[in-house]
Amino acid sequence: MNKILSLLALVFVCVACQNNENITKDEKSEAMPINDSILINENAVIYPIYDGSKWGYIDYSGNIVIKPLFDRANRFHDGLAIVFVTGEYGYINKAGRYVIKPQFGKASNFFEGLACVVDEYNGKCGYIDKEGNYVINPQFDEAERFSEGLAEVKIGNKWGFINKEGKYVINPQFDSTLPFSEGLAMVCVGGKYGYIDKNGKYMVKPQFGFALAFTEGVAVVQAGGKWEYLGNEIMMIDGKYGFVDNKGKYVIKPQFDDAWYFSEGLASVKIGGKWGFINKEGKIVIEPQFFDGVALKFSEGLAGVKFGGKDGKFGYINKEGKIVINPQFDYAYDFIDGLASIKIGDKKGYVNNEGKIVWQN
Repeated sequence: MNKILSLLALVFVCVACQNNENITKDEKSEAMPINDSILINENAVIYPIYDGSKWGYIDYSGNIVIKPLFDRANRFHDGLAIVFVTGEYGYINKAGRYVIKPQFGKASNFFEGLACVVDEYNGKCGYIDKEGNYVINPQFDEAERFSEGLAEVKIGNKWGFINKEGKYVINPQFDSTLPFSEGLAMVCVGGKYGYIDKNGKYMVKPQFGFALAFTEGVAVVQAGGKWEYLGNEIMMIDGKYGFVDNKGKYVIKPQFDDAWYFSEGLASVKIGGKWGFINKEGKIVIEPQFFDGVALKFSEGLAGVKFGGKDGKFGYINKEGKIVINPQFDYAYDFIDGLASIKIGDKKGYVNNEGKIVWQN
């Protein structure tokens, strides 16, 4: 279920909800909350934690609400979270009870009411509903989440798109794809990237050396380089990155050494080995000065960036480029629901938007 262009790797984590220190297969269906007096509202936000041995969940204040007893666990999405117990994946609710018992070889988050899973018997990908019933039988070699009513599936070495009835809307024909976003999906054919609509019609013909999904009306593309074979693939070398609209017209001309999605009105771009941020007019609003592979996108008004070169530290800035949380982390991630994951040495934890570490293992 991994893809060449997957941009966000899922971190599968397992949640246990019993007072026993170990969960066996026979106990899977009886998993309970850490404490019966803890009642978690289904709309409450809770966060996965790792205590160095097992995974559990905390609330926004850092209080443990589901005791760390499990091998892996994911964030909640659409009301359920992926859990991993004794070699199998299932799903729990926020009370820490199994809604779908662990039984799958692999699993992904629920999107639009369905989740992609790998059947442990035939090794194929299919889609289940929130009761664990197959809505689309396992039959695909690889598959991705539903987005805007369609999902990417792979048969052999080609990708296409299906609807929620499991019928092909766009037959497998692409070397690589990304989910539909703002009505278009990035597709790759013969090393060149373009965009199709939901009928499979090219809205932007394959022509770029690289491309990302549309966000906030524009998409990152690479152009202006030279095509070369690298192994069995043809790729563009030394191209520059710019942004196009949904007709393929440049709204920000290729000029950057690298670039990332627009988020909250700004996009991170790389110039001369350092990252900064531009606005929708392509003007630099935060000068390139940050290091590492990529400056994180703005999320909830803040962006994690790396100061001080290779051995520097991560902190968080606001949209004026001012430091809000001092550089102190070895790595920092996007803010989600008020907290951001951080890493200091071998320790992992969460920080709030005031810079307070609310939990650390």
